[in-house]
Amino acid sequence: MGVRAVSVSAEEVVLELTVSDQHKQPFGLVHGGVYCGLVETGGSVGAQAVVAPGTQVVGVENQTSFLRPIKDGLLRSRSVPLHVGRRSQLWETRITDAEDRLVATGRLRIMCVANP
Repeated sequence: MGVRAVSVSAEEVVLELTVSDQHKQPFGLVHGGVYCGLVETGGSVGAQAVVAPGTQVVGVENQTSFLRPIKDGLLRSRSVPLHVGRRSQLWETRITDAEDRLVATGRLRIMCVANP
């Protein structure tokens, strides 16, 4: 998708994406799947930064709400943990445009599993 990591830690993941034609649906707006992808990526990267070595994380639920249509420009997502447990995590993401307007929000529920 062309996502760039701005910062990654166990407390916060910030990602950016510059909108191009590949991100748009037929009506010229950013496709909802792009927002879902930012929620999934931010939460998963942050969750992996939290878990112990030998553990992997997998998303089990992604709930994303679209608030403002976007046609171009920069999108920035900020994901933070709401709950970090031994077997599951919940991360929340806020996605803003270049003018810092909220365009989408989402939550990712994650399961933590031992690598086989």
